[in-house]
Amino acid sequence: MFSDIVFCRDFADVGFSRVYHANLIVANNARDLRKKVNKEFGLVVVMGSSLNRDALSNGKVDILLGPHSGVVRDYLHSRNSGLNDVLCKLAKKNNVAVGFSFSDVLNAHSFERALILGRMMQNVALCRKFKVPMVLGSFAFDKLEMRSPKDLVSFALLLGMSPAEAKRSLSFVEDIIRVKHLSQSVVSEGVRQL
Repeated sequence: MFSDIVFCRDFADVGFSRVYHANLIVANNARDLRKKVNKEFGLVVVMGSSLNRDALSNGKVDILLGPHSGVVRDYLHSRNSGLNDVLCKLAKKNNVAVGFSFSDVLNAHSFERALILGRMMQNVALCRKFKVPMVLGSFAFDKLEMRSPKDLVSFALLLGMSPAEAKRSLSFVEDIIRVKHLSQSVVSEGVRQL
């Protein structure tokens, strides 16, 4: 029912029905981003940076993880969370989900953790307003960073998601995988329709 995405090869069984391994794409410029996305097979997860617009414009990207990651500082009268109304409409149009990583919060230190939580809260409100799909996961680089589904649901409630949105965000990866396999005419694992 609930699924998680990790970046480590070995992972602990903490109660998920499925755990998916993905490669995180980190790019320095738009050309590098396009090149890395075109090479990637399976689930395409791009790390948020100053290239959020390029990532959301690319139809092959499945998840933009932590759009707040490329943000250096906030504006004078508002918080800079890496998303805005234009980017949310672009994400909705290209079916790109916004990812919320528990690992980001876990590995942050004191004041930085408060900034990340505030930016994530603003991104949840923007995603809800523009009906952008949200994906919540541990996104762990080490098996010790993984958390159970109940912990992640509690984290989602802290970010401002409703209980239904929290549960949906933990199972949305299944929808991405199903749509991707249908577009490739895959009947079942290892069987492809020609």
